[in-house]
Amino acid sequence: MTKVLLVDDDVELVEMLKEYLEQEGFAVTVAHDGEVGVGEALSGQYAIAVLDVMMPRLNGVAALRRIRTKSGMPVIMLTARGDDADRVVGLELGADDYVPKPCTPRELTARIRAILRRTQHTLSDNEPDVLTVGPLSMWPAQRRAEWEGRPLELTSTEFNLLEVLAQEAGRPVSKNILSELGLGRPLARFDRSIDVHLSSIRHKLGALADGRPRIQTVYRQGYQLIRE
Repeated sequence: MTKVLLVDDDVELVEMLKEYLEQEGFAVTVAHDGEVGVGEALSGQYAIAVLDVMMPRLNGVAALRRIRTKSGMPVIMLTARGDDADRVVGLELGADDYVPKPCTPRELTARIRAILRRTQHTLSDNEPDVLTVGPLSMWPAQRRAEWEGRPLELTSTEFNLLEVLAQEAGRPVSKNILSELGLGRPLARFDRSIDVHLSSIRHKLGALADGRPRIQTVYRQGYQLIRE
């Protein structure tokens, strides 16, 4: 069974989410504060963690920061509806997605499945073992990437988005497609998630020789990974 870690101090909400996820075939462990949640997340036994932003002892943003120093495991943040600041900070720190509260168990389960579907992606018969674009090499089945022969550390969602751009290198990819394939959900109005994730990827790839970013914005068309 796929193991999910829920970290939230709202006991009633967590029990409702836990019960629903278990009915959907997941094994669920619960923690009610950030300190305990970080310890569990770094144990290596979970496929994905769900962190609430507002928690005692250690809030969700600080917990995510600690997790990201040692692990690239998929993480979904639960944020107060309309709290854009926490949402953007979480994404900048490497959260794979966010779900506004109050959320329904069905919505959270759908987000978890979407991320895990990409994380546990296996090659089809017509997919290459390795995807190469200039200095970038990606092994989708292994969820592994290298830049100029050195490991490229990416979060789960960053890997998804870069894989989509690499498959279409030299051609623009719309934000709608990136959201569907990279985040596993339709693009919501005013959603900045894609922009924040791509900003992080740009930083990790560095600039072209002429100073331009390797991932460029194409007006009204989306984003494009430049072939070198």
